Amino acid sequence: MLSLAFEGLYERTVEPLDPSTQATVRTGPCPVCSGFEARPRFRVAGLDAPVVVCAQCGLGRFDPMPPPDVVRALYPDEYYGEPGRKFQPLIEGLVRLVGARHIGFLSRDLAPGARVLDVGCGRGVLLSSLADRGFEICGTELSAEAVRGADERAEIRIASRLQDADFDAESFDQVIIWHVFEHLDDPRGTLTEILRILKPGGRLVIAVPNFGSAQARWTGGAWFHLDLPRHLYHFPASALRSLLTQLGYDVVSEHHFSLRQNPFGWIQSVLNRFGSLPRNGLYALLHRRGADRALPFDRATRFWLRFWLVVGAPLGLLAAFLETLARSGGTVHFVARKPTAR
Repeated sequence: MLSLAFEGLYERTVEPLDPSTQATVRTGPCPVCSGFEARPRFRVAGLDAPVVVCAQCGLGRFDPMPPPDVVRALYPDEYYGEPGRKFQPLIEGLVRLVGARHIGFLSRDLAPGARVLDVGCGRGVLLSSLADRGFEICGTELSAEAVRGADERAEIRIASRLQDADFDAESFDQVIIWHVFEHLDDPRGTLTEILRILKPGGRLVIAVPNFGSAQARWTGGAWFHLDLPRHLYHFPASALRSLLTQLGYDVVSEHHFSLRQNPFGWIQSVLNRFGSLPRNGLYALLHRRGADRALPFDRATRFWLRFWLVVGAPLGLLAAFLETLARSGGTVHFVARKPTAR
């Protein structure tokens, strides 16, 4: 039985395990390649089950998986931020600016009035921008708390799994699953359901942290995008592409640059690896909090976190460009289509 004591959203200790010293273990079938052999890679404070890496396809996952009640406990109200906002005002503005520019990519080639679903829509930042462009917007979320402040134009269904949201077959022109897939306990089942609810020729846009990236390999257990234990699965780009192809999607494109995710991933990961600062402390500091909640950490710690954000920003951006050129972005997103004839 897995045990978990909540130790803060972003501070849980992650112990890297040297794969060269770890014996291969027998696991349940890998959801990508059906392999049964894996090596332990990380241990997480408060959890008995390690993160193991499939010996065939490189997919990382907990084995065994935490039960649903344990997973749900990983998402307290604090995870979502104040209604309609998640970060401090300046950062929130930048996030929304980048998100608004990102809408051009998400709305490319969509017909006027197209129906779009955002799986794990959270506060509905993407949905609002899509609605402004005249699209019919829908979303799903695990928790009603997560969608406080979401755009009223969105039809949002609360469901523990996409399969339980009960959407009609072939009812969407596009489905977005943006940095949510790694949180879900049934990746194969989710992609199968998306294929069912997409119209023929409909498009899936899916983004995940890239477990095979230079950022992930170099920073190891300090990697910001591990987000353990909330991330249940850790996909190398090759494994996600393989899964999409297996299930019948036509993969159209693969992208390794994200202005919102990758430069900050480098900054926070390096701080986690080399600093005496709290793990993921910069990310925690940038979160918005109510008037009744004090800023975290002491004044000196807050100063150094902000200092390294300013100093590290251009270096993180340069690293993100270089990893993009190497096709090894810290995050990766795919565009795939449902075939018009099956």
